[in-house]
Amino acid sequence: MAKKNVVVIGGGTGLSVLLRGLKQFSVSISAIVTVADDGGSSGRLRKELDIPPPGDVRNVLVALAEVEPLIEELFQHRFKNGHGLSGHSLGNLLLAGMTSITGDFAKGITELSKVLNVRGDVYPAANRSIVLNAEMEDGTIVSGESRIPLVSKKIKRVFLTPEQIQPLPECIEAIKRADLIVLGPGSLYTSVLPNLLVPTIAETIRTSRAKKVYICNAMTQKGETDGYTAADHVQAIIDHCGTGIVEHVLLNRSDIPEPLLKRYKEEGSAPVAIDEARLQQLNVKPIIGEFVIERDSMLRHDAIKVSKALLQLL
Repeated sequence: MAKKNVVVIGGGTGLSVLLRGLKQFSVSISAIVTVADDGGSSGRLRKELDIPPPGDVRNVLVALAEVEPLIEELFQHRFKNGHGLSGHSLGNLLLAGMTSITGDFAKGITELSKVLNVRGDVYPAANRSIVLNAEMEDGTIVSGESRIPLVSKKIKRVFLTPEQIQPLPECIEAIKRADLIVLGPGSLYTSVLPNLLVPTIAETIRTSRAKKVYICNAMTQKGETDGYTAADHVQAIIDHCGTGIVEHVLLNRSDIPEPLLKRYKEEGSAPVAIDEARLQQLNVKPIIGEFVIERDSMLRHDAIKVSKALLQLL
């Protein structure tokens, strides 16, 4: 029997955590990754070499790689000193090098995928750098993915510049072939939405016959989703992309240890409240379960549990 096609769209740590789980199952995976990152090593390479930011792509490649742990460690190795090298991860530099050799970021990813024996396909949402901008409720405009959460104002909408962005054709093809489309997990405004705002991506998802699931963050995010309920997250996607993008929303309802809750509270985060009645009004079916675990004093989605819940939809 042919493997089912699963397309996962997002960025940040959440995406790589989920992919490590999904690759344990017999499915064909395509990951569509945001190219709006402008902080840290990624931001520096983006500015200096005029290439899309490699950081989120690097994490996804490593998550889907089938190599020795030492090679994975090497790829994620971050230089601590050295003039100009300090702060860069080796994987980012390799992606930058491969982009330079092939003359094309997406081609560079494909070639590096072969070296890392990657299980699945990894695509940037667009084959160029894009700038994520936010219009705040008070009318101010903030440019740059890394700066948006720092201004601590309520976000009214996010949008991309330049306006003439082309999606990678392979992304569109992957979405058309999909049996299951998964959005997230990841920061709503800075990891999930930047992909959906690339022209024709949301439209292709809407017309797709695949099952469509949004994995909602377990905790609110300071400067992005303060006080948001589950329905608020879904509403933001509808406001930006219209209806027909989310059919199911995966939500966590496990007890979070008190010390961890306290630490998140100090950082300005709280558990995302599940408002089922409003979700039903939005025509979205909740999938509720105990989907998070504590790892390194952080809450992370339990990749295997989440993968099983997602694949049950197929």
